[in-house]
Amino acid sequence: MTHDPLIFDPEGGVPRLRAIMRALRDPATGCPWDIAQDFATIAPYTIEEAHEVADAIARAAWDELPGELGDLLLQVVYHAQMADEAGMFGFDDVVRTISDKMVARHPHVFGAESRDKTPEQQTRDWERLKAAERAGRAEGGVLDGVALGLPALTRALKLQGRAARVGFDWPSTDEVLAKIVEEAGELVEARLTLGPTELAEEFGDLLFVMVNLGRHLGLDAEAALRATNAKFTRRFQYIEAELQARDKRPEQSDLAEMDALWDAAKRAERG
Repeated sequence: MTHDPLIFDPEGGVPRLRAIMRALRDPATGCPWDIAQDFATIAPYTIEEAHEVADAIARAAWDELPGELGDLLLQVVYHAQMADEAGMFGFDDVVRTISDKMVARHPHVFGAESRDKTPEQQTRDWERLKAAERAGRAEGGVLDGVALGLPALTRALKLQGRAARVGFDWPSTDEVLAKIVEEAGELVEARLTLGPTELAEEFGDLLFVMVNLGRHLGLDAEAALRATNAKFTRRFQYIEAELQARDKRPEQSDLAEMDALWDAAKRAERG
């Protein structure tokens, strides 16, 4: 058992959290589960916690957000602690790196550049600075540095955005819509004539073009699908509640009844 008083100090802040993490990872007295983890096993939790932050924001669950942000902060501390143990870097290096990056990428706040820019111009400047940083890291390819671990829809959007900045993009939404029709036709053909591998490839092509359509419309496919997932959940829960009022469960209903309740849920949402 650890006797570090900082661990039990409710006002200990980030130093307290780091002390807790060190204690959990202590080979002699720590938690066996925490000791057994490495970067690869913790990474999925990091992604999950980031999504839970986004979920709390989407639901406007402000009372939950401090806890979700704390869970995400723990992931940063966890990775930094493991890196420190391996002699790679420490938490202070993480803080210094992001602080230096924020100062360098905001010359209109911390430097001599004018703040008299639109948010769109600042976004373009941000991307220009990021491109210069990638060049300094010898990331020569346009698509270098787009993280493999991103959600697939988000990564597709970032890949397409990178390509568009060098001119590899359809000039208007019309061409994207035509490509969607083409890809949908290829998917139908693959369903009838090809195997599961080819079918999955054609399905992926269609999803990729749908992301591109969202980009041309100024929409984020990941956010749009997340909103639709929430809408589907709300409406299906309405169906369940209505069936429960009839002393029924969904598996005791049929498609016609549930479809009618779905339409009722839509009408209820519209007021």
